[in-house]
Amino acid sequence: MSRPVITRFAPSPTGYIHVGNLRTALMNFLIARKAGGQFILRLDDTDQERSKQEYVDGIMADLDWLGLHWDRVERQSLRYDRYRTAADRLRAEGRFYECFETPTELDLKRKKLAAMNRPPVYDRASLKLTEAEKEALRAAGTPGYWRFLLDQNRIEWTDGIIGPLSIDAASVSDPVLIRADGQVLYTFASSVDDIEMGVSHIVRGADHVTNTATQIQIMQALGGTPPEFAHHSLLTGAQGEELSKRLGTLSLRDLRARGVEPMALLSLMARLGSSKPVELAASIDELAEGFDVGSFGAAPTKFDAEDLFPLTRAHVQGLPLGAVKDRLAAMGVPESQTGTFWAVAKGNITVLNDLGDWWALIRDGATPLVDEADREFVAQAFAMLPPQPWTAETWGQWTAAVKSATGRKGKDLFRPLRRALTGRDAGPEMADLMPLLRRFPAL
Repeated sequence: MSRPVITRFAPSPTGYIHVGNLRTALMNFLIARKAGGQFILRLDDTDQERSKQEYVDGIMADLDWLGLHWDRVERQSLRYDRYRTAADRLRAEGRFYECFETPTELDLKRKKLAAMNRPPVYDRASLKLTEAEKEALRAAGTPGYWRFLLDQNRIEWTDGIIGPLSIDAASVSDPVLIRADGQVLYTFASSVDDIEMGVSHIVRGADHVTNTATQIQIMQALGGTPPEFAHHSLLTGAQGEELSKRLGTLSLRDLRARGVEPMALLSLMARLGSSKPVELAASIDELAEGFDVGSFGAAPTKFDAEDLFPLTRAHVQGLPLGAVKDRLAAMGVPESQTGTFWAVAKGNITVLNDLGDWWALIRDGATPLVDEADREFVAQAFAMLPPQPWTAETWGQWTAAVKSATGRKGKDLFRPLRRALTGRDAGPEMADLMPLLRRFPAL
């Protein structure tokens, strides 16, 4: 019998979600949604000094804005008893051992190994300590920390993106799972949680591959069945540059403030780096139906935030009136004009925030743009402008009369008049816009 599909997103609430985090969250969410499974939001908040409730709230708000709704929330800070129980089991089985080297001593060992062109693998010196020696170290004020004793064989699994993987455990240091101050580290807490919560699939960044190898052994030592793993490529900038140091400018909060729409962001991130073309999806269910983690490649993936805006434009321009009616009302658009205003403005916006500029033009009028060479022509044309209210026929009738009187035609006729009336070089069809204009611009 196959396992029920359970995935998780396990952010540390030490900051806001950025696009790299979102990629991980979305892939795990879509796997669960496609299979009708569960998606767990698990807060990795064992670092009590850096974890903050404001970041917990921010993570939840961002996921909610995107429509990535979780089935349940877990907090690692509430599960210390489970980690203590698991640690006691590993001690009893001889898989957990206490170490006493200081950071300085460990750094010296690494430098010696590097000088000999050997990998910086911990030498397991603490395994040779007698109980008396350990007691003496504790009495001298040297705190102990705990490592997991790896079986030094090859750890093999088939990765959902990379394919068959094999890591020699002898080339990896026994991982530290509990620090000297008692803090339970990610590698251990995550392993315990994934087993006890029945997590069946884990998608995360390629920088976790070595973690995965050690966690497979930890899970097996705890009597669990490791999930299926897939490691997606890391994001780079548009030119292939390192992105990690710039991710603070790519938080979801920042993208939202810039007017990026949820479906635009999800549509890009659900296909970016895969063999499938990026297309604007109509819904999360549509994204889930077409999602295939195996279609992604292992090569670094280029991300350019500007790619979000054509998708946002397409999404926004396809919205029905009902989706924006409340926004228009909040802007002060009279109910009698909402339908007409939306029909006129929607083809000329990229983000919904752009609507404010168009309504300000209609409500308050524009500062005319008039080139010096066109000033006399515009003044003559404005003298021929019919009085308000204007209708859908006004633009055609007016420009025909101006053409007849001045001999101007085409771009030389229409562009100066548009710029004088709207203060812009482009926009909606003037025949549609003129009936909405409330104020006559003063030249």
